[in-house]
Formats: sequence, C-alpha cells, structure tokens
Amino acid sequence: QVQLVESGGGLVQPGGSLTLSCAASGFSFSTYGMYCYRQAPGKEREWVATITAPGSTTNYADSVKGRFTISRDNAMNTMYLQMNSLKPEDTAVYYCKTPRIVVAGSWGDYWGQGTQVTVSS
Repeated sequence: QVQLVESGGGLVQPGGSLTLSCAASGFSFSTYGMYCYRQAPGKEREWVATITAPGSTTNYADSVKGRFTISRDNAMNTMYLQMNSLKPEDTAVYYCKTPRIVVAGSWGDYWGQGTQVTVSS
C-alpha cells in the first residue's frame, strides 16, 4: 500500500534551519509530482511547495519563497524540504502529499502522517 513517512521535525530557534524528509513507497514515486503542506495550530492546512516528477521545476507559497527549498531523490524515493531562516510563524505540522494517483487500479491522493516543526526561542 502507499506509504508516506515524514521525519526531521523538531524544535529550532528563530533563524535556524531544519530539513524534512518524506520517504515514499507503494507507488511509482518518480512518475509523479509531490506536494508539501502545513497546518498551524488553529488554522487551516495550507500549501507550501510543489516539485515536478523529475524535480526540475518547483513552486513555493509566497510566505516561504526564498527560505525553503523542495527537492527529491527519485533513486531513494524520497522528497526533502530544506527550511532556512525559520520564523515562529513557520510553526506547524508539515505533511507531504501525492497528487491523484492510480494504485492497483484505483485513483486517490495520499497524505503522510505529518511531522511537527516548532520555531521558538
């Protein structure tokens, strides 16, 4: 079955950096673009970044542009989110997500379990 396992979250001081990982299995990872979302306490889940299947094109929400970098290693079936110059407002649970994909003849989109990022002094 499809699995997306995030890791790398934690507590970091403002201005610090973290790298999140999303390990994928159960589908043809290299065929699909991937998304990163986040959900802050009391707020709706919001889109953060997108990367195309080959990794050649990326897009970012204005709130993270210039500070976050999304990348992928298709040989390792893993997506990464490098986060620099972190701000308290970046505190959230971060998720990776597939687009609508077909697995065993059925279409659906899939979310990871999320990893907590807390930016605080």
